[in-house]
Amino acid sequence: MGQVTVKVNGYSHTIGCKDGEEDHVRDLMAQIEGKVQVIRNMGGQFSESRMLLHVSLLLADELGDLKAEMAALRGGAPLPAPAAAATAQPDPALAERLARIAERIEGIALNLDRT
Repeated sequence: MGQVTVKVNGYSHTIGCKDGEEDHVRDLMAQIEGKVQVIRNMGGQFSESRMLLHVSLLLADELGDLKAEMAALRGGAPLPAPAAAATAQPDPALAERLARIAERIEGIALNLDRT
């Protein structure tokens, strides 16, 4: 079994993978680190868990956009216009919105833990 040590948001992590998949894991981690940098460039201080939550939201948003584009291509419908978030310019309003969403998710998680 292969292992890869990667650094995300300044922290080292060892990830297990199948032999031969090490480069693929490094590529995936590079994408995650890229999203971390996008969030950091927006400003604000985040704990590691909150940072990774924001990264997850960005990746999930991109995945949703790709799924919509694929569905449009399969169905012959026109593709949606590119999202403004796809630009390289940091958006402070987006950072604030992500922070509010993260707080709501954390509140839901706390309520689930209590039950």
